[in-house]
Amino acid sequence: MNFTAPTFYFDYESDEIKDFVKEFRSDTISKKEKAKRLYLKVRDTYRYDPYSLSFSKEHYRASYLVTQKKGHCIDKSIILIAGLRSLGIPARLHLAKVKNHIGVERLVEKFGTNELTPHGMVDLLINDKWLKVSPAFNESLCAMCNVEPLDFDGENDSIFQEFNNEGMEFMEYLEDYGYFEDVPIDFMETNVREHYPHIFGEDRNIKEFRL
Repeated sequence: MNFTAPTFYFDYESDEIKDFVKEFRSDTISKKEKAKRLYLKVRDTYRYDPYSLSFSKEHYRASYLVTQKKGHCIDKSIILIAGLRSLGIPARLHLAKVKNHIGVERLVEKFGTNELTPHGMVDLLINDKWLKVSPAFNESLCAMCNVEPLDFDGENDSIFQEFNNEGMEFMEYLEDYGYFEDVPIDFMETNVREHYPHIFGEDRNIKEFRL
Protein backbone atom coordinates (compact mmCIF):
# COMPACT_ATOMS: atom_id res chain seq x y z
CA MET A 1 0.00 0.00 0.00
CA ASN A 2 1.15 3.52 -0.78
CA PHE A 3 0.52 5.77 2.21
CA THR A 4 2.00 8.88 0.61
CA ALA A 5 -0.10 8.95 -2.56
CA PRO A 6 -2.90 11.46 -3.19
CA THR A 7 -6.40 9.99 -3.37
CA PHE A 8 -9.91 11.26 -3.98
CA TYR A 9 -10.18 12.11 -0.27
CA PHE A 10 -6.54 12.93 0.53
CA ASP A 11 -6.34 15.37 -2.39
CA TYR A 12 -3.24 17.18 -1.25
CA GLU A 13 -2.41 18.41 -4.74
CA SER A 14 -5.31 20.85 -4.37
CA ASP A 15 -4.61 24.54 -3.83
CA GLU A 16 -6.39 24.42 -0.47
CA ILE A 17 -4.04 21.82 1.02
CA LYS A 18 -0.95 23.33 -0.60
CA ASP A 19 -1.80 26.63 1.07
CA PHE A 20 -2.49 24.96 4.43
CA VAL A 21 0.92 23.29 4.64
CA LYS A 22 3.09 25.87 2.86
CA GLU A 23 4.72 27.00 6.11
CA PHE A 24 6.09 23.48 6.68
CA ARG A 25 7.81 22.97 3.32
CA SER A 26 11.24 24.25 4.34
CA ASP A 27 14.06 21.76 3.88
CA THR A 28 15.57 23.01 7.13
CA ILE A 29 12.72 21.45 9.15
CA SER A 30 12.91 17.70 9.85
CA LYS A 31 9.96 15.47 9.03
CA LYS A 32 9.53 14.82 12.74
CA GLU A 33 9.26 18.54 13.46
CA LYS A 34 6.93 19.07 10.49
CA ALA A 35 4.63 16.35 11.81
CA LYS A 36 4.59 17.86 15.30
CA ARG A 37 3.78 21.36 14.06
CA LEU A 38 1.16 20.21 11.57
CA TYR A 39 -0.52 18.10 14.25
CA LEU A 40 -0.89 21.15 16.50
CA LYS A 41 -2.18 23.29 13.65
CA VAL A 42 -4.91 20.77 12.79
CA ARG A 43 -5.76 20.18 16.44
CA ASP A 44 -6.39 23.82 17.26
CA THR A 45 -7.46 25.41 13.95
CA TYR A 46 -10.75 23.49 13.90
CA ARG A 47 -13.26 23.25 16.72
CA TYR A 48 -14.27 19.68 17.47
CA ASP A 49 -17.91 19.02 16.58
CA PRO A 50 -19.32 15.46 16.71
CA TYR A 51 -22.90 16.48 15.95
CA SER A 52 -22.77 16.88 12.17
CA LEU A 53 -22.99 13.57 10.31
CA SER A 54 -22.52 13.23 6.58
CA PHE A 55 -22.01 10.36 4.16
CA SER A 56 -21.47 12.57 1.15
CA LYS A 57 -18.15 11.70 -0.47
CA GLU A 58 -17.49 15.33 -1.38
CA HIS A 59 -17.71 16.32 2.28
CA TYR A 60 -14.79 14.04 3.17
CA ARG A 61 -12.30 15.50 0.72
CA ALA A 62 -9.44 17.20 2.51
CA SER A 63 -9.68 20.21 0.18
CA TYR A 64 -13.26 20.78 1.36
CA LEU A 65 -12.68 20.05 5.04
CA VAL A 66 -9.71 22.38 5.34
CA THR A 67 -11.97 25.34 4.47
CA GLN A 68 -14.33 24.67 7.38
CA LYS A 69 -14.20 26.16 10.89
CA LYS A 70 -15.02 22.95 12.77
CA GLY A 71 -14.96 19.22 12.23
CA HIS A 72 -15.57 15.71 13.48
CA CYS A 73 -12.58 13.64 14.58
CA ILE A 74 -12.53 11.92 11.18
CA ASP A 75 -12.67 15.27 9.39
CA LYS A 76 -9.65 16.56 11.30
CA SER A 77 -7.79 13.28 10.77
CA ILE A 78 -8.33 13.53 7.01
CA ILE A 79 -6.88 17.05 6.96
CA LEU A 80 -3.85 15.89 8.94
CA ILE A 81 -3.29 12.85 6.71
CA ALA A 82 -3.49 14.91 3.52
CA GLY A 83 -1.05 17.41 4.97
CA LEU A 84 1.39 14.73 6.12
CA ARG A 85 1.29 12.91 2.78
CA SER A 86 1.92 16.18 0.95
CA LEU A 87 5.09 16.57 3.04
CA GLY A 88 6.25 13.05 2.16
CA ILE A 89 5.29 11.55 5.52
CA PRO A 90 3.37 8.24 5.22
CA ALA A 91 -0.02 8.47 6.95
CA ARG A 92 -3.28 6.52 7.06
CA LEU A 93 -6.69 6.72 8.71
CA HIS A 94 -7.30 4.57 11.80
CA LEU A 95 -10.81 4.03 13.20
CA ALA A 96 -12.07 2.86 16.58
CA LYS A 97 -14.96 2.99 19.05
CA VAL A 98 -14.45 5.16 22.12
CA LYS A 99 -16.32 6.14 25.27
CA ASN A 100 -16.29 9.59 26.83
CA HIS A 101 -16.97 10.00 30.56
CA ILE A 102 -16.94 13.79 31.06
CA GLY A 103 -19.30 16.36 29.55
CA VAL A 104 -21.41 13.66 27.95
CA GLU A 105 -24.92 14.96 28.65
CA ARG A 106 -25.46 16.24 25.13
CA LEU A 107 -23.82 13.15 23.63
CA VAL A 108 -26.23 10.89 25.47
CA GLU A 109 -29.16 13.11 24.54
CA LYS A 110 -28.32 13.08 20.82
CA PHE A 111 -26.75 9.66 20.33
CA GLY A 112 -28.48 7.75 23.13
CA THR A 113 -25.08 6.73 24.53
CA ASN A 114 -21.69 8.12 25.52
CA GLU A 115 -20.00 5.75 23.07
CA LEU A 116 -18.77 7.35 19.84
CA THR A 117 -18.11 5.40 16.67
CA PRO A 118 -16.33 5.48 14.38
CA HIS A 119 -13.70 7.64 16.05
CA GLY A 120 -10.96 8.78 13.70
CA MET A 121 -7.26 9.10 14.39
CA VAL A 122 -4.08 9.02 12.34
CA ASP A 123 -1.24 6.53 11.91
CA LEU A 124 1.95 8.20 10.69
CA LEU A 125 5.43 6.87 9.98
CA ILE A 126 8.32 8.77 11.57
CA ASN A 127 11.87 7.37 11.64
CA ASP A 128 10.63 3.91 10.60
CA LYS A 129 8.10 3.76 13.45
CA TRP A 130 4.32 3.88 13.07
CA LEU A 131 2.74 6.21 15.62
CA LYS A 132 -0.91 6.94 16.45
CA VAL A 133 -2.14 10.49 17.01
CA SER A 134 -5.57 12.01 17.57
CA PRO A 135 -5.98 15.71 16.64
CA ALA A 136 -9.68 15.74 17.59
CA PHE A 137 -9.93 17.80 20.79
CA ASN A 138 -8.88 21.42 20.30
CA GLU A 139 -7.17 23.29 23.11
CA SER A 140 -10.17 25.45 24.06
CA LEU A 141 -12.43 22.41 24.34
CA CYS A 142 -9.91 20.66 26.58
CA ALA A 143 -9.87 23.72 28.85
CA MET A 144 -13.67 23.50 29.17
CA CYS A 145 -13.39 19.82 30.12
CA ASN A 146 -10.54 20.48 32.56
CA VAL A 147 -8.22 18.13 30.71
CA GLU A 148 -4.77 18.71 29.27
CA PRO A 149 -4.74 18.92 25.45
CA LEU A 150 -3.00 16.07 23.67
CA ASP A 151 0.52 16.96 22.61
CA PHE A 152 2.64 15.00 20.16
CA ASP A 153 6.40 14.65 20.60
CA GLY A 154 7.07 12.88 17.30
CA GLU A 155 8.25 9.75 19.09
CA ASN A 156 5.28 8.31 21.01
CA ASP A 157 1.57 7.64 20.46
CA SER A 158 -0.78 10.45 21.39
CA ILE A 159 -4.34 9.16 21.13
CA PHE A 160 -6.34 9.98 24.25
CA GLN A 161 -6.51 11.63 27.63
CA GLU A 162 -7.32 8.84 30.07
CA PHE A 163 -8.02 11.19 32.99
CA ASN A 164 -8.83 14.85 33.49
CA ASN A 165 -6.84 17.19 35.76
CA GLU A 166 -8.76 15.98 38.82
CA GLY A 167 -8.06 12.30 38.15
CA MET A 168 -11.54 11.50 36.81
CA GLU A 169 -11.76 9.05 33.92
CA PHE A 170 -12.16 11.00 30.70
CA MET A 171 -11.87 8.72 27.67
CA GLU A 172 -11.33 5.07 26.84
CA TYR A 173 -11.00 2.99 23.69
CA LEU A 174 -13.50 0.15 23.39
CA GLU A 175 -12.83 -1.39 19.98
CA ASP A 176 -10.16 -1.04 17.30
CA TYR A 177 -11.32 -1.20 13.67
CA GLY A 178 -7.80 -0.96 12.28
CA TYR A 179 -6.33 1.27 9.59
CA PHE A 180 -7.44 2.12 6.07
CA GLU A 181 -5.52 3.26 3.01
CA ASP A 182 -8.33 5.65 2.06
CA VAL A 183 -11.53 6.91 3.68
CA PRO A 184 -13.92 3.89 4.03
CA ILE A 185 -17.14 5.82 3.53
CA ASP A 186 -19.33 2.69 3.19
CA PHE A 187 -17.92 1.15 6.38
CA MET A 188 -18.44 4.42 8.23
CA GLU A 189 -22.07 4.72 7.15
CA THR A 190 -22.85 1.11 8.06
CA ASN A 191 -21.14 1.54 11.41
CA VAL A 192 -23.12 4.67 12.30
CA ARG A 193 -26.45 3.17 11.23
CA GLU A 194 -25.81 0.03 13.29
CA HIS A 195 -24.86 1.92 16.45
CA TYR A 196 -27.36 4.81 16.24
CA PRO A 197 -30.41 3.39 14.40
CA HIS A 198 -32.77 5.94 15.97
CA ILE A 199 -31.01 8.82 14.21
CA PHE A 200 -31.66 7.72 10.65
CA GLY A 201 -34.36 5.10 10.98
CA GLU A 202 -34.71 2.93 7.91
CA ASP A 203 -34.28 5.70 5.35
CA ARG A 204 -30.93 5.05 3.69
CA ASN A 205 -31.40 8.03 1.38
CA ILE A 206 -30.58 10.41 4.22
CA LYS A 207 -26.90 11.27 3.79
CA GLU A 208 -26.54 14.25 6.12
CA PHE A 209 -27.79 14.99 9.60
CA ARG A 210 -27.27 17.74 12.18
CA LEU A 211 -28.01 16.56 15.72
